[in-house]
Amino acid sequence: MTDAELFSSPHTLTPPTTKEQQLSWLRLLRSRRVGVATFFRLMAEHGDAEAALAALPEVARAAGVRDYTPCPPETARAEMRAAHRAGAQMICYGTPEYPPSLAEIPDPPPLLWAIGDSALLHRPMVALVGARNASSLGMRMARRMAGELSQKGAVVVSGLARGIDAAAHEAALEGGTIAVQAGGVDVLYPRENRELFTRIGRHGLRLSEDPPGTRPLARHFPRRNRIISGLARVVVVVEAAARSGSLGTARGALDQGREVLAVPGHPFDGRAAGCNMLIRDGATLVRSAADVIEALAAHPQPPPAQSGGKAPPPVGEHRSGNLHDINALHDEILGRLNPSPIPEDQLIRDLALPVHRIAPELVVLELDGKIRRAPGGMVMLA
Repeated sequence: MTDAELFSSPHTLTPPTTKEQQLSWLRLLRSRRVGVATFFRLMAEHGDAEAALAALPEVARAAGVRDYTPCPPETARAEMRAAHRAGAQMICYGTPEYPPSLAEIPDPPPLLWAIGDSALLHRPMVALVGARNASSLGMRMARRMAGELSQKGAVVVSGLARGIDAAAHEAALEGGTIAVQAGGVDVLYPRENRELFTRIGRHGLRLSEDPPGTRPLARHFPRRNRIISGLARVVVVVEAAARSGSLGTARGALDQGREVLAVPGHPFDGRAAGCNMLIRDGATLVRSAADVIEALAAHPQPPPAQSGGKAPPPVGEHRSGNLHDINALHDEILGRLNPSPIPEDQLIRDLALPVHRIAPELVVLELDGKIRRAPGGMVMLA
């Protein structure tokens, strides 16, 4: 059996075409204990967001969660009004506006809030990331590389942080740059990037999957980083410490099948340790923008989605079996997990059961707060 057959689903995901359908998508995604993976599984099992919302209380009850209520319509409408006030548009998975590269990753955001020129999402994109406390040499390298990439027609994607990110955005702004934010798309962070924040909203594009008004917290940044690498075909790390968010972005990019390039640095400079490690482990060494252009040519941008819907990521089917069997399966799943994440497909292979038996129970366990999902199709004990 092929992977496609193993993960087949009776439903395709039909993107919303009306305000009411957008509201239902937003309500489902913002409902308690519904993350990205659970959103797609519920949509696949029930066909649309309205049906999934109707089924959520019963799914939660089966997981032992009493008095479960999905996100109220008023809460979702308030988010949509806040987005409208900020000048943000909603871009939903499966629509022609959704970035095709991002749709390929294991855990794509079901929706994005966007301020600025969304046409940039359909041009070749390069992610350029690095240290916040960057050296003068690193900043100069980031500016030169981003400027030259922009002149060649590439859109530079980064995270609007201080240091390398800000230098890359600044140099690429005229030709096209995308800032992926942790927290709300209308929330300035860090404060010293106020002018850049405003200019990107006018002449580039700012993106976030979080509700407008959300203040960035530590947990938002790894989720933000998967979008940075997911948008791009090529990820370039200019400076990164051995333990840093930039290095995490690079590792996530490799899991997504992206080409990772790194600028080497002096062995005595801690800010270069992560880049040197990446090169040691097989990343391409970068000398100039020409190396990045060569890598980009080898990884062309996928075509945009056609209107009329797109299949979601791998999903399972409806639950089946008596309560005793289901509880026994829950115990077996939990017994094979620990606080360190493992790939979901590995868990399925270890259990030696059909995916349609396991996938719905993972949704139940996630809603029950017993397991958590991590970027890259990973799962762990909560």
